[in-house]
Amino acid sequence: MFNDKTILITGGTGSFGKHCVKTLLERYAPKKIIVYSRDELKQFDMQQIFGSKTMRYFIGDVRDESRLSLAMKGVDYVIHAAALKQVPAAEYNPMECIKTNIDGAYNVIRAAISNDVAQVVALSTDKAANPVNLYGATKLCSDKLFTASNNLVGEGRTRFSVVRYGNVVGSRGSVIPFFRKLLREGATELPITHPAMTRFLITLDQGVEFVFKAFERMRWGEIFVPKIPSAKIVDVAEAVAPGVPLAIIGIRPGEKLHEVMCPADDSPNTLEFTDHFVLRPTVSSLSQKEYRVDALGEQGVPVAQGFSYDSETNPSFLSVQEIADLISSGCSV
Repeated sequence: MFNDKTILITGGTGSFGKHCVKTLLERYAPKKIIVYSRDELKQFDMQQIFGSKTMRYFIGDVRDESRLSLAMKGVDYVIHAAALKQVPAAEYNPMECIKTNIDGAYNVIRAAISNDVAQVVALSTDKAANPVNLYGATKLCSDKLFTASNNLVGEGRTRFSVVRYGNVVGSRGSVIPFFRKLLREGATELPITHPAMTRFLITLDQGVEFVFKAFERMRWGEIFVPKIPSAKIVDVAEAVAPGVPLAIIGIRPGEKLHEVMCPADDSPNTLEFTDHFVLRPTVSSLSQKEYRVDALGEQGVPVAQGFSYDSETNPSFLSVQEIADLISSGCSV
């Protein structure tokens, strides 16, 4: 679906953005791929890897609506990946996180509508479900903006949806590169917040594939949630450094023991499909029944009242060896 189309990726110099560009160039023949980000050095580094004539590099901030609107001229599809994501930094700098994650999201929406972009998929996080930290709260607000903005389009063609998933294996700022850095520096033990802590895990390949699929599946306003495995943080540490002792340091401010992607309170609006869930928008001109069949013809069924999809009760858990295999396949970018 991306052949001869123009795709803009906000935050395109991040781990996801780079892998997304790589996959688009390998699999499709896009007219243009626009990388929109603030960091000129990261854009320069990307240009050394992706020098295709289809590539365009726009320096800009999602906080700047006028720059976004210029960048989106002639764009068919937008993948919104730009965000401030570090939980401790967001707790300490709340307004900066709000400006990027909430105001920036609204700027993306306005620019997309004014340029008649066909489809927009925004990346979310499991931390947006029942948030306990500022980062999660801003992403929940962002999700609500995107799902509700379909009602602002009028006669235009622009449609918005959201993809929500868990921790990306090997992405910048995640725990696996952190553990590896400590080991390179000669650490004799690895810090663990809590021995019972669990997290959802997904590779960059899986994340990009799920986002691409969302463009094909979406009607408007859905939050797409993939069915992915959970892992115990102690098993992640064992997979990275077998036999290395662990130091329990306690849960950090704003951190959960277990993550949630489909909260129990949202169960009345949650549909289960073969390999994913869909959270229907709370406000839509479509009926609830219409969301049970997506644009690909896949059929979903309502979940039971009170159903919760969380990393603690997830039926799929990875073994230490499976985590090690996932790390080896997911940390190549």
